[in-house]
Amino acid sequence: MSDVSHPQHGSHNEGSHYQPSLAVVLVILVLFVGATFVMLRNSGATPVSGTTTTTTTAAPTGPTTTTSLVPKSKVRVQVANGTTITGLARANTQQLMTFGWDTLPEVNGPTTAKTTIYFNPGYQWAARQIAVELKLSISAVQPLNGLRPVPGASSDDVIVLLGPDSAIKG
Repeated sequence: MSDVSHPQHGSHNEGSHYQPSLAVVLVILVLFVGATFVMLRNSGATPVSGTTTTTTTAAPTGPTTTTSLVPKSKVRVQVANGTTITGLARANTQQLMTFGWDTLPEVNGPTTAKTTIYFNPGYQWAARQIAVELKLSISAVQPLNGLRPVPGASSDDVIVLLGPDSAIKG
């Protein structure tokens, strides 16, 4: 008799495991890195420059203060050219993009004598910060209050209607 064991029914080695091809390993690695990037990007929901909105309401038991953080990347900003200066809205849109705002494609707006930055409720902080970043006066910031300065943009969070006083030229 012999002590040699024979493989059963064509199996190669009882202890072998499946080894994926290099392509499969690379695809898994790329998916892992991509998922990690998306997860880290979405978890960083605090504003870059510490912008916060604070609302104080009076309750029967006393005042309550709540703070909501909205990152600049979640604020929809529409920039409209209210002048005859070619490329003015594009230059300002690109400038705001570099500061991290969610800018929409630039549009032409009605002619205006001076720049006005309109904001919807809850976005005054954003309009003020945009005024500073575009080197404009805070007095340019106004609530939208149902106005339609640019067709189709009234539901955007901030609308910048550029006049000839815009610091960033096209």
